[in-house]
Amino acid sequence: MLLDEEIVRLVGMNKKALMLLGEPDRVIHFKLRRHLPPGYEVVHVYVVYHNAARGPPCKGGIRMSSHVTLEETIQLAEIMTYKSALMDLPFGGGKAAIVANSGLSPQAKEVLMGGFAHEIRYELISGNYVPAPDLGTSPREMAVIFGETHVRESVTGKPVGIGGLPGREEATGYGVSVIAERAAREFLDMEISDTTIGVQGFGNVGSWACTFLAEKGAKILAVTDRGGGTMHREGIDVEGLEKYAKEYGSVDGYGGEHLSNRELLGLDVDILIPAAIGGVITGENAGDVKAKLIIEGANAPTTREADEILAKKGVILVPDILANAGGVVASYDEWRKGKSGTRTKRVETYATIKETLLDVFEEVLNYSPKEKVSLRKAALALAATRLLDTMEGRGWI
Repeated sequence: MLLDEEIVRLVGMNKKALMLLGEPDRVIHFKLRRHLPPGYEVVHVYVVYHNAARGPPCKGGIRMSSHVTLEETIQLAEIMTYKSALMDLPFGGGKAAIVANSGLSPQAKEVLMGGFAHEIRYELISGNYVPAPDLGTSPREMAVIFGETHVRESVTGKPVGIGGLPGREEATGYGVSVIAERAAREFLDMEISDTTIGVQGFGNVGSWACTFLAEKGAKILAVTDRGGGTMHREGIDVEGLEKYAKEYGSVDGYGGEHLSNRELLGLDVDILIPAAIGGVITGENAGDVKAKLIIEGANAPTTREADEILAKKGVILVPDILANAGGVVASYDEWRKGKSGTRTKRVETYATIKETLLDVFEEVLNYSPKEKVSLRKAALALAATRLLDTMEGRGWI
């Protein structure tokens, strides 16, 4: 559970509210038996609704990975509950997982996604669950879901030609760059153009965050992914890195100095952005962190033990439910516009993300010193307060 005793006390949460938030509302577990690519006899699928107080729908991406578990899917759905509440969106927290290789061909992924959409067609058509891309999935797979439902608001992160939102693909990375710029000014007393940055992960979030931060003049010193990484002391040419990664499947080997993921976490930079997977900053390596500011691009990249170590070191950390919420903010716009049929421009998407994230950043910034808690606890407390108000309004508690 994301909430600890201090947050529970801060928001005045009663026993029933704690019980409702302490476990998922619903867990769907099924096996794909027919819609399978070669090499698979069965594929396990999980769909989790953590808390639907502010829904339906429950909102959250579809993760495709050979290693994803039900426990991880529940954790990610819980994060979405608080992220959507913090952004004050009418979404519950959801998540789905397809236990299959994320490196499958686009054609093989389409087969799996077709089976997924067929099996939970009612959940999608009814609006109980609205998915989006996550690790291992992309707009192409979301197009498969739309092909099954023929309902534009049943899925977000779609290609623009079938009702997708211009700017949705880069929304999470753009939001990370917005928060990094604001946090650098607030906590480092530096303009983003004067900072050095290390980024772990060069998927959708990491690559777009690098692109936007480089455009703002930041020096991207090092980038790593699963294969390792590269460090350029004069700053990385992000556009060149993107071309290299697309061709070779990794950023490792792109000139400069070779860097491991562990070495990146201990790099002497102003800002560290873990934008890959969860649980990478732990009690074992948190003491190695030299960055003065961490912006969580991934979901749950920092363990509780690491949080405590970083706080003692004086490292400022902007939590995932604030730092990477640009994606769900854009998803809300796509979902809403799918219902109304209206259109929007890319610059309008960026403007909405920036305004929303910066407004919430100020809320968290004011709450944290007032209650003498970390930014993470401040963000969770604000989100929990919104959830409590909603549950009371619905007569749940």
